[in-house]
Amino acid sequence: MLSRIPLASVLGLALTGIHTAAAYNITDDTVFYGQSPAVYPSPNGTGADGWADAYQKARAMVSQLTVEEKVNITISIPQYEDKETGCEGRVVGIPRVGFPGLCLADAGHGLRNAEFVSGWPIGLSLGASWNRELVRQKSVGMAAEFKKKGINVIFGPVIGPQGKIAKGGRNWEGFSSDPWHTGQLAYESVQGIHEAGVIASVKHFVANEQETRRSTSTFFYEDSTTTQAISSNVDDKTMHELYVWPFVDALHAGAANIMCSYNRLNNSYGCQNSKMMNGVLKTELGFQGFVITDWGAQHAGVATALAGMDSAALPEGGDYGTMLWGQNLTLAVQNGSVPETRLDDMVTRTLAAWYKLGQDQDFPAPGSGFPADHTLPHVSIDARDPAYDDVLLQGAVEGHVLVKNIGNALPLKKPKMLGIYGYSARSRPYFQPNDVLGPLLTDDHALDGVVIDVNGTIYSGGGSGATSPWLAVSPWDTLLQRARHDRTALYWDFESANPQINANIDACLVMVNAYATEGTDRDALRDDYTDSLILNVAKNCTNTIVVFHNLGARLVDTFVDHPNVTAIIFAHGPGQESGNALVSLLYGDVNFSGKMPYTVAKNESDYGDLLNPRQGVEPYYIYPQDNFTEGVFIDYKAFDKDNIEPRYEFGFGLSYTTFNYTGLTITKKDSTDLSQYPTGEVLQGGPSDLWDIVATVTATVTNTGGVSGAEVAQLYLGLPGDEDVTPVRQLRGFEKPFLYANQSVIVSFPLTRRDLSFWDVVAQKWSLVSGDVAVEVGSSSRKLPLTGTLTL
Repeated sequence: MLSRIPLASVLGLALTGIHTAAAYNITDDTVFYGQSPAVYPSPNGTGADGWADAYQKARAMVSQLTVEEKVNITISIPQYEDKETGCEGRVVGIPRVGFPGLCLADAGHGLRNAEFVSGWPIGLSLGASWNRELVRQKSVGMAAEFKKKGINVIFGPVIGPQGKIAKGGRNWEGFSSDPWHTGQLAYESVQGIHEAGVIASVKHFVANEQETRRSTSTFFYEDSTTTQAISSNVDDKTMHELYVWPFVDALHAGAANIMCSYNRLNNSYGCQNSKMMNGVLKTELGFQGFVITDWGAQHAGVATALAGMDSAALPEGGDYGTMLWGQNLTLAVQNGSVPETRLDDMVTRTLAAWYKLGQDQDFPAPGSGFPADHTLPHVSIDARDPAYDDVLLQGAVEGHVLVKNIGNALPLKKPKMLGIYGYSARSRPYFQPNDVLGPLLTDDHALDGVVIDVNGTIYSGGGSGATSPWLAVSPWDTLLQRARHDRTALYWDFESANPQINANIDACLVMVNAYATEGTDRDALRDDYTDSLILNVAKNCTNTIVVFHNLGARLVDTFVDHPNVTAIIFAHGPGQESGNALVSLLYGDVNFSGKMPYTVAKNESDYGDLLNPRQGVEPYYIYPQDNFTEGVFIDYKAFDKDNIEPRYEFGFGLSYTTFNYTGLTITKKDSTDLSQYPTGEVLQGGPSDLWDIVATVTATVTNTGGVSGAEVAQLYLGLPGDEDVTPVRQLRGFEKPFLYANQSVIVSFPLTRRDLSFWDVVAQKWSLVSGDVAVEVGSSSRKLPLTGTLTL
């Protein structure tokens, strides 16, 4: 049995930097995979990469502060103790030096628990759009609402979890199961949020891949024992090539805040892991902003400060003022346990982010439009901007993925009779108790298990990523208007598992869902109730169209081959414009252009060890372990490696038209100008020459059908290397042109040094590959008609 180690001893080990299996008395090699060697001291921010002016101003303010005032900037008043605002956390101001404080709030899909704000499409919907510009516009519009409410820091975007665990409860908050794809959209998200003048808090750093055992808990395990969070044990190569990869893009975009995660990393808590924060984030990647802890993810005082954490959200350890930091951090600085220079850097980084985003100029008072209690008289700030109504709708539209459509079942053509069935067709038929914001607050739903929400359609998931749209349009709402216009007779049944079907009906829409929420992972990727409902409709309706509002992968093989199931749509979490988006697609007012941002298997077993979260078993129940022995092989890379045929591959999606690919060309820079390792100045994200263009691939895409539409052209590379550590193919480019019928366009995929490199664990640098690189271009990860070779 694993020896029990007092928490104080664990914190002491973390403080000295011994983040190894031996330090925790773990000797079984099957339990331990990676290491986190100590990296101290925490590097001071330099003001590089465009931060010089912000740092100059921040340092000038810090020089005027007392130790106590500095410490106060490192902690926030949690919402449950803040009677003035609805901020999830609020840093108090220091009026004498002109600092008003900060308001921090959830989340990446819209402001939670607020009035007059929008419910934007979820991350997975934006991932399914494969549309960089759409993500940028959404981020600007959403952040502008936060600013009007006086919110300085948005807790988002989510780029971790990366989707390692198929049943992951928060996969829906991220964009994709591919790090390159995620990184591209993370870049646009950060740029858009910052364009609106708000700080993006990019989360969760890093390898936070499951909700099960994600944080400490107390169980009756022989006695009342505090069990530790799951340890994500990740090797150096996998960490860089998969889990850190999209954070690099966010940093390259100028990210000013990074949120450290709940889980342990190689047996050291993420928010006190000196290797990841001091070594990787602040040194290797040149991060100039501040690191904030996830809510309740701080487990030590001195250790977290020295390891590189700069700000404590929802401080742990007691009431405000008696937590691990607060008065205790003041004492630690005064007795020399934490150098005052470290405290100065913590505060400088935070204030520099505030200055960098121009929040010292014409920014509303923190939380001024975000009351703590909506039941009391308050000033209402309308944060909505009608200029972004089209972005809300387009985000919902492009997040829908058509995966089956036989016999031209879609688009619908003024059906005489239309049936609407299923529990996800209409909004909730009742108000939620004690909710003064009305029935549309899309937070945690009453569940049948944790798989579906039988109480109504879903616009987003639950937990901190939930939204509070001022209005939400269900599919039923819009279908009523369309039926009235077309004089279509409607038949509906939202509750029966075996509804009666009119024998003369033209089409049956079955609307169901696959729900997910923060705090728990999904029980399964399918459920008997929903599958039976679909089959019961299909046996009596020859034109059954299935619509899933799905917050993650959802299996369909129990009904996909039924001859009467003519079409299937993955609608994801469309946000407040759900109904309007779906109906415009169903009737062909707009064309489908979404593509899968993850892989759908035929059977749960096809995911193998990547299906279920780790629970922690004897003898490591108190210190649960998850060894990431699969390396970079998650999602489609795992299916490719094991030669498993998916039901719907990564990047797949149908349209009402067809596209053809021709004319592959590959050009490269003179290889004599290329060194093996980058030599550029370290900016945010790493050496500047990582983004130098090494080669360019182009191809011609032609709309060969009779309907206008957008196509997501995708580039995959097969880098040379050992097949045990190098995927068959990796996404390295995508473009989404809109083409009229018979129109052609040339798409171009620039390839950077980083795109063509692997992480050299010996040199601790990105190493440019040498040899033949397989080049493939097409419409999905398994439909790649154009092939060629790039030789480096």
